[in-house]
Amino acid sequence: MLIKRKSIEADANRKAGPGKRSEIAKKDTIKPARKPKFAPVTLSEQDGVRYLHFGTEWVQGAMRIRKPDWPELEYAQQMMAWMLFNREPQHIVQLGLGTAALTKFSYRQFPAARVTAIELNPSVLTICASMFKLPADDERLSVIEMDAMDFVLDPLNHHSIDALQVDLYDATARGPVLDTPEFYSACAACLTDDGVMTVNLFGDHPSYAKNLKAMMYAFDDVWCLPEVHEGNVIAIAFKQAPPADFSALYERAAEITAATKLPAKSWVNGLKAWHSPH
Repeated sequence: MLIKRKSIEADANRKAGPGKRSEIAKKDTIKPARKPKFAPVTLSEQDGVRYLHFGTEWVQGAMRIRKPDWPELEYAQQMMAWMLFNREPQHIVQLGLGTAALTKFSYRQFPAARVTAIELNPSVLTICASMFKLPADDERLSVIEMDAMDFVLDPLNHHSIDALQVDLYDATARGPVLDTPEFYSACAACLTDDGVMTVNLFGDHPSYAKNLKAMMYAFDDVWCLPEVHEGNVIAIAFKQAPPADFSALYERAAEITAATKLPAKSWVNGLKAWHSPH
């Protein structure tokens, strides 16, 4: 959702996804539920990078083919900024699989943690396994076909997540598909006492202020990183607000970079700017 790039498979995959609206209505008579009509899942490639689209030019995720576990896009790297505040997460959850960049990176970098990914579109699950090197489920990794709202509302998931990464976009890619105070309150309920949530927003879109207000309602504090790409802003929401100790954060950033090569110092620079007088 960062770059506009034509998909090379758009025409070939127009028939992907669920059936016609009338067919969905017939199936819906027993148990009313949201039945989205998914856009086709399509691909493009350029300069050694494979991109995921939902039938439009908007990029939904990317993978450098020679480095399949590396989060290629800067906004995806920033989604890992919760690492500044949690060194040893036990449970990491991704809402919205995309190209599985965050799921794969978390799975490789935190071998002691459980990693769960929630994705509603079955075609995304299939293409992540076949084209984006998503590992098979095991005792630590669970990739579940499910509505993200249903997941966060389930009491069984409350108080169980240390790091929650939210990247929920549809084919238009201009604002999260879940953005209400109810949704973010449910996200907060899923976090442990020291849990952190990162969310991908669009700073130049009306949805930005709406999402930020809803997060402020649900969380103790919300910090934001500077805009990257074509408007992406990563918000960091805290169940309990941490101290703004930037000396400690720079020390932690150096550790993160040494261990992962992620540009964590730039995250701290951005957070420091957020806390500076405007």
